[in-house]
Amino acid sequence: MSDNPTPPVAESDQLKETERVEAGPGPGRGPFGGGMVAQKASRFGPSARRLLDRLRPERAKVGAVVGLTVVSVVLTAIGPRILGKATDLIFSGLIGGRLPAGITKAQAVAALRQRGEDKVASMVASMDVHPGQTVDFGAVGRVLLIVLAVYVTSAALAWLAGYLLNDVVQGTVLRMRAEVEDKVNRLPLSYFDKQPRGELLSRVTNDIDNLSQSLQQTMSQLLTSVLTVLAVLGMMLWISPLLALVALISVPLSMLLTGTVMKRSQGMFVQQWRRTGRLNAHIEETFSGHALVKVFGRQAEAERVFAEENDELFKASFGAQFVSGLIMPIMMFIGNLNYVLVAVIGGLRVASGSLSLGDVQAFIQYSRQFTQPLSQVASMTNLLQSGVASAERVFELLDAPEEEADGVGHAATGDRRRGEVRFERVTFSYDPQKPLIRDLSLVAEPGHTVAIVGPTGAGKTTLVNLVMRFYEVESGRITLDGVDIASMPRSELRAQTGMVLQDTWLFEGTIRDNIAYGRPDATEEQILSAARATFVDRFVHSLPDGYDTVIDEEGSNLSAGERQLVTIARAFLSDPALLILDEATSSVDTRTELLVQHAMAALRSDRTSFVIAHRLSTIRDADLILVMEDGAIVEQGAHDQLLEAEGAYARLYNSQFAAPVAG
Repeated sequence: MSDNPTPPVAESDQLKETERVEAGPGPGRGPFGGGMVAQKASRFGPSARRLLDRLRPERAKVGAVVGLTVVSVVLTAIGPRILGKATDLIFSGLIGGRLPAGITKAQAVAALRQRGEDKVASMVASMDVHPGQTVDFGAVGRVLLIVLAVYVTSAALAWLAGYLLNDVVQGTVLRMRAEVEDKVNRLPLSYFDKQPRGELLSRVTNDIDNLSQSLQQTMSQLLTSVLTVLAVLGMMLWISPLLALVALISVPLSMLLTGTVMKRSQGMFVQQWRRTGRLNAHIEETFSGHALVKVFGRQAEAERVFAEENDELFKASFGAQFVSGLIMPIMMFIGNLNYVLVAVIGGLRVASGSLSLGDVQAFIQYSRQFTQPLSQVASMTNLLQSGVASAERVFELLDAPEEEADGVGHAATGDRRRGEVRFERVTFSYDPQKPLIRDLSLVAEPGHTVAIVGPTGAGKTTLVNLVMRFYEVESGRITLDGVDIASMPRSELRAQTGMVLQDTWLFEGTIRDNIAYGRPDATEEQILSAARATFVDRFVHSLPDGYDTVIDEEGSNLSAGERQLVTIARAFLSDPALLILDEATSSVDTRTELLVQHAMAALRSDRTSFVIAHRLSTIRDADLILVMEDGAIVEQGAHDQLLEAEGAYARLYNSQFAAPVAG
């Protein structure tokens, strides 16, 4: 489709996250094209909420995960308090062993006060001390067994919650991948004209993979951390409201610093993934056109562009990771300050008898458990922001305008149509400011071959794109056997149509598989018959494995002519009512061109054909030749008739034989 002018990108049609393609060859049209850079700032909140909405189909499992996590966190939270009882038993035993036996605790407290040891007396008064009795290791052992059971149960519930959460995340990502795949199939051709392939592939692969990793690593940790903060806060208030107030002082400070850092790093993460998309687009273009790069000696420029894009990606990635990495050290510093305050004030409270040593030990553990989840949440912000940035890019793809809905008036019947095509006052343009096809009317009779010729950019390929409904007409209509194609399902229309393009497309597989792609239910005999009719059989037997020879997606182990013959065989096997040949012989030698012409002659028999050609010698026998200039048909007729008219066609035809002017 080389003659078709690249559709301009109208601002009104542009996706909200992209800007105009930079000046130059442009993405997808050469090895040095510019990429699309997202210019809209990331909206973290709406994108995060939309991502969470994706979990709705798994809400039963999500509820189970929340329930299991709550129980696990509560068990973990009461562990230090129970362990504090063991500390109290040991400490009471040590103190009791140093007191005289045979007296009561009240007598021991009175004796200490008489000796002026009021602080020790207050501490003993608040403890469960039995003078003369040492540590009850049996009681300590029972407490430790209870703590062990609590922690083992908590760990088992956390493991089960993690297992269910993994199922939730992977199921969500599975549906998102399927939705993206369906979306790509519903996007109009104009979308792909505006998007670099590398950028699109980055959204479909890299961004979804990053989203999966981010969800997997953050959801469980985030839920556990939030519940831990709530549970630990409740335990701290139960033990000592004063110490809890001291611990809570660090929360607003932590939130303020974390929010400041997050705001700075958020834009950097968005830029990181945009730069990744640009670099992917450049690499894909350069690798796809590596032969062209070498032919024109542009390796140095390709390497320079790669180095620049790679350097920009490095700067964006380094900045995002460095800034977000500041959160953890800041949170650890605040946590350590909090630990010191709790230890000092708690020690004073133990000395005054207001708290037991076990309670202070438990509170110190709680203060660590309180700041640790906050630190974990802070450390997850880089993953969270990166994941939401990727989710936003995927959502932008999912929100892209789709092609118009199929008509419902004509269901596919499987019957082959006659192939009469009519253009009735058709008008179309890629850009409303630049009209291309205006008020065009023509009739292609069933079984006739219609050749379309004209200079590059005249609108020849646009014409067949409209027939295939790759684009929709602005006014007028196109009919197939009297039925408006706009009212037909695209699948039915395209099932009646076969295309052979200038750029051959083969996938990795055997030659047999590539031919059968045109008709998956074809028998072996039908495949071989199509191969013989299109002269594929002539060269296949010279290959090492015949029809089972595996070719790569570029078809590098076949010549250009051989690849073209395979695509013609594929179209022949599909047995279409309407055939479109777009410069199908432009890349082959003269001898192979004769074979291709014979193959196409067999393919065109008994079906309506549109042939786009620059070599006018290939369409001399066409039933009708249309000469197009600037989107309009300026001449039409048979070959001899048009030559006699000495008009536009005659000028084009004679220009093939004109010798270059010597300088």
